[in-house]
Amino acid sequence: MKSLAKNEIRLQYSGFVIFAAKMLSVVTGVIFQLMIARSLLPMYKAEYDLWFNISDVLAYFTVMSGVLSFWAMRFAAREKEGAIKTGISATLIISLLATLLYLLLIPWIISSLGISDKFLPVYFLISIQVIEVYSIGILEACLQARIPQKIGYGLIVQQICKVILGYILLVQYNQLLLGAVITIMVAFAIQTIYYFKLLVKELKQRIRWEYVREWLKGSLVNIYNVVGNQIAAYIFIMLYTFGGEGARGRLGAAAIVANVITYSSFLAFALYPKLLAERKREDITTSLKMVLMFAIPMTAGAIVLSDSYIMMITDVYRDAAPVLVVLAIDALIATISGVFSAVLLGIESVDESAKISFKELAKSRLFIAFSFPYFHAAITLPAAYYALTTYANNQPLQAAFSVSVINSSARFVMFIFLYIIVRKMVKVDIPWMSIAKYAFASAIMAIILFIVPHPTRISTTLAMTAFGGIVYLVLLMAIDKETRVLPKAIWQEIRRKQGTI
Repeated sequence: MKSLAKNEIRLQYSGFVIFAAKMLSVVTGVIFQLMIARSLLPMYKAEYDLWFNISDVLAYFTVMSGVLSFWAMRFAAREKEGAIKTGISATLIISLLATLLYLLLIPWIISSLGISDKFLPVYFLISIQVIEVYSIGILEACLQARIPQKIGYGLIVQQICKVILGYILLVQYNQLLLGAVITIMVAFAIQTIYYFKLLVKELKQRIRWEYVREWLKGSLVNIYNVVGNQIAAYIFIMLYTFGGEGARGRLGAAAIVANVITYSSFLAFALYPKLLAERKREDITTSLKMVLMFAIPMTAGAIVLSDSYIMMITDVYRDAAPVLVVLAIDALIATISGVFSAVLLGIESVDESAKISFKELAKSRLFIAFSFPYFHAAITLPAAYYALTTYANNQPLQAAFSVSVINSSARFVMFIFLYIIVRKMVKVDIPWMSIAKYAFASAIMAIILFIVPHPTRISTTLAMTAFGGIVYLVLLMAIDKETRVLPKAIWQEIRRKQGTI
């Protein structure tokens, strides 16, 4: 096997491979979510809410999954020997401790949430996914540092397995919630095995426990960050508790569609490790163009066809279209924020010497950025509590819409602060002309989609989506020279990559 090296990173090649995998996963993901929705709704609304609640609860025990991964990726990108094996070994130890804690606390958690004990076996079973989330997190961090495009291949493997097994358990054997949980765990296990195989040569190096000592010092700020994120995420637990039956399900169904917009951020997936290694300003502008070329029309399409997309997921929550409109705008903000976060993390050099000083970290811009979740939570939690306990109490649609608006507003405020910080670190050349062209083509596409009758069937909705995409690309290619030469550039990147394998 060829040794992994940072010179394998190709910004556009890696971005397009992962984006293509993500877009393929849209199809498989929709199929899987449809199988779940059609199996649980309308007869098992409570279990459909639980499907999203399981993820909400699990997140509190996987909160540390990115702590060591953050530093392991940075060390691996800078070619520190043994960083990959050290990161994987240390993370697996943490995952076992997190799983034990989950098993001890989960009976009390479901009791406090008013969930029936009959679902306790399902919550116990999902404990396996705690280890899987930690494993995939550290493995993807290591791959991102050297061969990020391989993560796209792993995603394809996972999605295909998920659809096949989901069909068997949910449709053929009617296992419902239990079948959905087992499907996710098996698909993640296969993805984990694939990633381990890719890194087998790196795993022959010796463990450098001195790295862990440095990472643990630096991880205090990572823990500070992830705890803040989970505090902010409590808004979804509040929605489940106060919003009434179907509130979490409505937001979850809308989020399935809106999250597709964030897939465009993967076009800049290689920007972070590339900035760690080379710090070329032009890579930032290139990444912004690639991301916004797809994120802007995807947002416009999700807004205009919100009613059709919700119907595609489930007709039980057809009234959740306004929630999707808000979440689509939120997804665009999150996507742009992701690019600027990658710039901040890639330019920051506080750990460049493989030594981490907590004092220096506390003074760095990383610490300021890691404090954003607390500011976010300070805005959202009181506002959501007020909304959910007054005019939106036990009103599912109003509760889901209120939480979406509150969360999106806070995210926009955090993005403004992030943008200010990044501009003080490095001069970012915003491609305003390109953005204007993307917005113009998206607006024309949106007007056409708004005028035509909105479909209610899955096949016609997908056909309308493809039609909108074609309209956008034709218009953009007519007004933008870079778009016209993009297919040729992509093909050259693919051929160049094949020549180095």
